[in-house]
Amino acid sequence: MAHVQIHDDTIDLQSPVLVEGLPGVGLVGKLATDHLVEHLSMTHYGSCFCDGLPDVAVYQEDSGAVQPPVRIYAAPDHDLLALQSDVPVSPSEAAEFATCLTGWLAEQNALPLYLSGLPTEKDGRPKLHGISTGDADTLLDDHDIGTPRQGGLVSGPTGALLHQAYRSDLDSLGLVVQSNRQFPDPEAARVLLVDAIQPIAGVDTPTDSLVEQAEEVADARQQLAEQMSQATEESSQAQPLGFQ
Repeated sequence: MAHVQIHDDTIDLQSPVLVEGLPGVGLVGKLATDHLVEHLSMTHYGSCFCDGLPDVAVYQEDSGAVQPPVRIYAAPDHDLLALQSDVPVSPSEAAEFATCLTGWLAEQNALPLYLSGLPTEKDGRPKLHGISTGDADTLLDDHDIGTPRQGGLVSGPTGALLHQAYRSDLDSLGLVVQSNRQFPDPEAARVLLVDAIQPIAGVDTPTDSLVEQAEEVADARQQLAEQMSQATEESSQAQPLGFQ
């Protein structure tokens, strides 16, 4: 049966904020969520066993323990939850996953922050806008987060989660940031953290590491561009890009 399994029922949370970190464009949500889990030393609180998730076993560096691919971490001192995923959710099965997770979030009286990258050519600092369901629109005004200047849609699993939140009249925010279409975008993830996630959740973490990652990605992109400009059809080859 589809469910969220809690591993530590001693953790007490009161109307927590949940930050969603499913892989997507620019990996902006995953980068931001992984950052919070690491810097706040968040505890593995629960696991998602929802329809639509692949049956795979995940293991971490320097550990032989098997974990499920989609996990929920908690920082009880901050009333904060983070949804960390090591796998993409199939868009064709996202509705089942969204129904499962949304039901659990409603039971916790949680406020989910759903994160999405908007693939575009950026001009300077990535721009951020927010959308909402339920009564969460007031939070956008409270934290000076602008609304979209033109219409659009959020697709994939994150779109399914927002759709289910709307159907369930669950308060939620969708945070959309300009991001690179092809490469991980730590710069965009940092904007999500600094301008939205941290103020809304009431937490503060250093983001220097994300700045450093952004510089490394930029260097790797430049190296790739140079390699591609020098390549010919006869010299096609695979090479590491210098980042993960």
